[in-house]
Amino acid sequence: MDISFIVLTVVVTALLFDFTNGFHDTANAMATSVATGALRPKVAVAISAVLNLIGAFLSTAVAKTISSGLVDETKINPTVIFAGLIGAILWNLTTWYFGLPSSSSHALFGGLIGATWVAAGGGAIKFMGLITAVVLPALAAPVVAGLAAMIATYFAYKITAKTRPDEAAKGFRVGQIVSASMVSLAHGTNDAQKTMGIITLTLITAGVLAPNSGPPVWVIGLAGLAIALGTYLGGWRIIRTLGKGLYDMESPQGFAAETSSTATILISSHLGFALSTTQVASGSIFGAGAGKRLADVRWSVAGKMVIAWVLTLPSAAIVGALAGQVAGLGSAGTVIVALVALAVAIGIYLASRRQPVSADNVNDVPETAPTAATTTT
Repeated sequence: MDISFIVLTVVVTALLFDFTNGFHDTANAMATSVATGALRPKVAVAISAVLNLIGAFLSTAVAKTISSGLVDETKINPTVIFAGLIGAILWNLTTWYFGLPSSSSHALFGGLIGATWVAAGGGAIKFMGLITAVVLPALAAPVVAGLAAMIATYFAYKITAKTRPDEAAKGFRVGQIVSASMVSLAHGTNDAQKTMGIITLTLITAGVLAPNSGPPVWVIGLAGLAIALGTYLGGWRIIRTLGKGLYDMESPQGFAAETSSTATILISSHLGFALSTTQVASGSIFGAGAGKRLADVRWSVAGKMVIAWVLTLPSAAIVGALAGQVAGLGSAGTVIVALVALAVAIGIYLASRRQPVSADNVNDVPETAPTAATTTT
C-alpha cells in the first residue's frame, strides 16, 4: 500500500475521531450550566467550542504521552493506528446514542491497544506507561474531583444559608459562566491533545517525524479545529444525562462541579496524564449531588454510567483488534473497514433521528429516575 495514502487516511480518521470527541464530551463542560439555566444551550456550546480551540494550543504534554508513552512506535504502522481509531469512533457513537458519558480517551486507548496487540503482540504495548499515565489517573481523578465537589457544595450552601435563595442562585449562575468556560479551556488542553498525539504517532511510524517528536503546529491547529467543531454541534443526548439525568441540579452544585473539574483537568494536563475528562466531570457532578443530600442522586443512572466506563477500553480494544485483522490484509482490507464503519455510523445517526434531542428539548426530562430509554432519546 502506498504509504502516503494510508498516512492521509489515518490523519483524516483521527480528525473524525476528534470531531466525535468534541460532541461526545461537550457535556463535560456545559451540561451543568445548561441544566441550571446559567447559559442558553446554543450559547453554551459556542463558548465551549471557542475555548476548546484556544486550549488546544496551551500544552502538548498529553500529546507526547500518547505519541510515545503507550505503544512501541517501532513495531506498528499507520494501518494499526487506523484500526484503533475505528474502534474508538464506533464506541463514541454507540455511547452517544444511548446518552452515556463514557470516556472518549479510553475508547482511543482501547482501540489502539487492541489493534497493536493483533499486529505486533503484547510486547509492543508499554504496560507500565498505560498503568501510570492512564489507569491510575482514571481511578483517582473522578474520586478526587468528586470529593472536591462534595466539599465545595457543602460549603456553598453553608455560606449562603442566610441569603435569599433567588439572590444566591443568581450569583452562582454568574459564577457558572466563568467556571464552565474554564472547564472548556481545560478540556481543550487535555482532549484535543490526544488526537495530536495519534497523528504525531502516525507520522513517526511512517518515518515523517523523528521518534519522540512533539506535534507540529499544523497538527495542533487541525486537532483544535476538529474538536471545536464537534463541540459546537452539541452532544445534546449526553448533556441531557449529565445535566438532568442524575439529579435536579441547582446553581451552587453546578458551580462546585465545574470548578472541581477544572482544577483536576488542568493539573493532570500539566503532569501529562491522559485522563478522561468525562470521568472527571461525572465524578464532580456525583460529588456535587452528594454534597447536598446523598438521596438526591439517581444512583441507577450512575450505575449505568460506571458500567459504560468499565466496558469502554475492552470494547474499543475488541473492535480495534477486529478492524486491525481486516485492515492488515492490505488496501482492500482498509477500504472494507472504512466502508463498514461508515455504514454503522450512518445507521446509528439515522436511529438517533427517531427521537432527536436538540437545544430546544435538552432539559425535558421526567421527574422520575430515568432509564436508558428515557435518558438517551
